[in-house]
Amino acid sequence: MAKRKLLTLAALLLIPIAFVNAQVLEPVAWSFKSEKIAEKSYDIVMTATIDDTWHLYAIDLPEGGPTPTSFTFDTPEGYTLEGRPVAVNQPEVKFDSSLDMDLGLHSGIAEFRQRISISKLPVTVSGFVTFMSCDDRQCLPSRDLEFSVNIGDEVAASADKVDEAAGTTLPVDKPRKGFLKFFLLSMLAGFAGILTPCVFPMIPMTVAFFSRGSGKKSSAVGQALIFGLSIILLYSSLGIIVSLTSAGAGFANTLSTHWIPNLLFFSLFLIFAASFLGAFEIVLPSKWVSSSDLKVDKGGALAAFFLGLTTVLVSFSCTGPIVGALLVEAATGDVLRPTIGMFGFGLAFAIPFTLFALFPSWMQKLPKSGGWLNSVKVVLGFIMLAFSLKFASTIDTVYNLGILSRDIYLAIWIVLFVLLGIYLMGKIRFVHDSDVPHIGVFRLLLIIASFTFALCLVPGLFGAPLTRISALLPPRETSGFNLLKAISENRTTAPVAGVQGMVPGIAVAGASGFDTPASGAVSAAGTALCEEPKYGDFLHFEYGLQGYFDLDQGLACAKKLGKPVLIDFKGHACANCKEMDARVWSDPAVQQRLRNNFILVALFVDDRTKLPENEVFVSKVDGKEKKTMGKKNEDIEISMFNTNSLPLYAIVDTDGKPLIESRGTNFDVQAYIEWLDRGVEAFRNQ
Repeated sequence: MAKRKLLTLAALLLIPIAFVNAQVLEPVAWSFKSEKIAEKSYDIVMTATIDDTWHLYAIDLPEGGPTPTSFTFDTPEGYTLEGRPVAVNQPEVKFDSSLDMDLGLHSGIAEFRQRISISKLPVTVSGFVTFMSCDDRQCLPSRDLEFSVNIGDEVAASADKVDEAAGTTLPVDKPRKGFLKFFLLSMLAGFAGILTPCVFPMIPMTVAFFSRGSGKKSSAVGQALIFGLSIILLYSSLGIIVSLTSAGAGFANTLSTHWIPNLLFFSLFLIFAASFLGAFEIVLPSKWVSSSDLKVDKGGALAAFFLGLTTVLVSFSCTGPIVGALLVEAATGDVLRPTIGMFGFGLAFAIPFTLFALFPSWMQKLPKSGGWLNSVKVVLGFIMLAFSLKFASTIDTVYNLGILSRDIYLAIWIVLFVLLGIYLMGKIRFVHDSDVPHIGVFRLLLIIASFTFALCLVPGLFGAPLTRISALLPPRETSGFNLLKAISENRTTAPVAGVQGMVPGIAVAGASGFDTPASGAVSAAGTALCEEPKYGDFLHFEYGLQGYFDLDQGLACAKKLGKPVLIDFKGHACANCKEMDARVWSDPAVQQRLRNNFILVALFVDDRTKLPENEVFVSKVDGKEKKTMGKKNEDIEISMFNTNSLPLYAIVDTDGKPLIESRGTNFDVQAYIEWLDRGVEAFRNQ
């Protein structure tokens, strides 16, 4: 009994842990429209709706203060600006003791106008607003929001969010695609929950409930629909609770990189995996199920609801780990993900029950319960074991422990998926498994997929980037042996013809400090570094690239060698950073430019390395001391580019001033090459 209570408690730990969720605060909502003033004169009306307790800074602020609200307009043919933007409602002036100055603040609704003269119609007035908002406890980094207003056309005004990392418009459908992908994944998890031994056998019993008695068919249909909607509502409610109990802006980084939540998630996945492999069952208190089951006997619509509740509670020993895994994944993403995920799971989970309740004759086509149901649990157990390593790897890389290297990680995955294939062949049996007298077609396909995936992982042991799954793996530089890197370094030991005094493996740049890909007058190793990189004993670049991990050190070397600096703001736990390295930086043309034309500086914003006492960094954003390398680098990113999104690539001159727009996640290799070349050209022409 004590053991059962302990397991129950472990299962219930899932809920408060998953309630900790990241939130993106957006206290200011903007709308844009045009208003005709005269025959060829219009006002562009820009309205900010500000949440209670928050304020927006005014257009005119004293020098050295926070970021004022400003409007930047594109001026193509068709219109001209008349004067500058003005605020319709005057800001309230308050003294800010921390900055020792009077500041203008807008609250509630703030309206701004820009007068324009039209020379032809239709015309689109576009641009972006830069603004910063604060409340009594915190300030958000200033951000840009693009807008466009169509005049003389039926197309409505629009405002797209700006991908501040890339400096380009982020289409509204981009986050929708991310939600859709997670929604479909959640539905797949819901269908997987149906095919477990404590859920699948419940379908005939549920159908029997709706088929009993001699009531009207319409009444049975109504009850079946209420039953299905109840299941969806129950799971969605869990997601809504998680979404509403968010932990505030900026917590996503802590949740995804701090050792405490990652250790908890790692432990939970191990518990779930052990449960699915038959070590024990995770169950809810029996009185919960009994109380719900008593309500079912009363009949009617209320009975249909409680039957749905009973189904959810009884199936928890199988669906709990799946739901838990989904909530853990959702807790490190957007605030809406828990609700979307649980709605998708509940929808998929309810559909089969509801359909069989509506069409009982379909029951005859259902496969019989048997050992195959337990096989579904075991397969899920293997998958959860594999994914548990992701959280352990995050702790290892963020805290530079050097325990779980990439090759050890891959070796464990290879063993797990080989064992999964052997299990599916019937050569390994767990507690609740039955004999496998023969192998069906579907099982054979799973066996082939499992062994194939394991074989595809093997090249990763020797340095292959494994691009498609790179976001799930530790960085390649953590490998104990990298065959591709060794071959590359061996090739760089040959001196380049015509270059005297050449250090083996190091090319000497031309008089301009650059070497274009066409010249071929450099070796693969690129320009020598000016000095040993700080933190170079545990931080490394991919593909044998050389660079620095401290901005000041990189800028000093760039000034000495006369080259621009490519800053790579990244994170150990940043999936997109790993994928950009694997899909873009792996390209030979990109690498050639990185080696020859830039001083590389990689700034990890989630690294927990303590700064020496004499190097404690005072924030340029909030004036507070930053005592870890990651906090210092994050502050640099925010102060220089008004964003903390990852990855962020920026090309700056030797004084740290941006030469062109920064760039975020974009897997278009050719576009990245063109961006690099534009940065070099801007440096030459300054």
